Amino acid sequence: MNGKIQNFGELHVPGKPLILVNIWDAGSAIAVAAAGAKALATGSYGVAGAQGIADGEAFSLDDAIANLEHIVAVSKLPVSIDLEAGYGDDADAVRRSVQRVYDAGASGINMEDRMPGEDRLLAPKIAAERLAAAASSGLWVNARCDVFRGQSAEDDGESLTRQVLDRAQIYADAGAGSLFVPFLADARWIGAICDASPLPVNILFSPDGPSQAELADLGVARISHGHQPWLAAMNWLTGQAEKILGGDAPDY
Repeated sequence: MNGKIQNFGELHVPGKPLILVNIWDAGSAIAVAAAGAKALATGSYGVAGAQGIADGEAFSLDDAIANLEHIVAVSKLPVSIDLEAGYGDDADAVRRSVQRVYDAGASGINMEDRMPGEDRLLAPKIAAERLAAAASSGLWVNARCDVFRGQSAEDDGESLTRQVLDRAQIYADAGAGSLFVPFLADARWIGAICDASPLPVNILFSPDGPSQAELADLGVARISHGHQPWLAAMNWLTGQAEKILGGDAPDY
């Protein structure tokens, strides 16, 4: 493991979470780094959206690698790339894709446990094979677990939490470095997962969920902001354009 990858892994401390204001290109990387970020991470939704295309590996691997290279070139910080489902139909293809990410200078990746456009999660064994292939590169693998996606934490939180923890152990055994549980904003189940997970836990920040300080108290080790910074930036730009085109002065 090279020094930058090791440094990135060491930033995942339960109770003292790594904060990632997700970026989408080299320019946004410079802006976030200037604010004092300890690491940089792309969000696939914003990366694709910045090119006017849909999320879900519609942004080609070649383009994702080129975007990564531009980001790595403008910052000395560790960079993690959202690699969605790993850009591969099978574990061998995932291994080849992730090796390209390693060669381009990344320190980590996100990898999902469902295929692009699919609602059904991969069988744990298949997901583990793909994660193991990714982890063989030496990169820090943030294993995304979509058990709570589209589900009710209020109605089924206990059962869903058990499913997450079952997968967490399988993903840990496959070589993942951390566990990403998006679409969960219920403090009770976030805390339960953090207490029992064999991996440090990454939570997607939600304005309707616990605050950053509360997530830290629950034992979260990494807080991501996902597509929200990109969307906020685009909404701001639209608002400013509306003012200007309507004859008013912009806010800048």
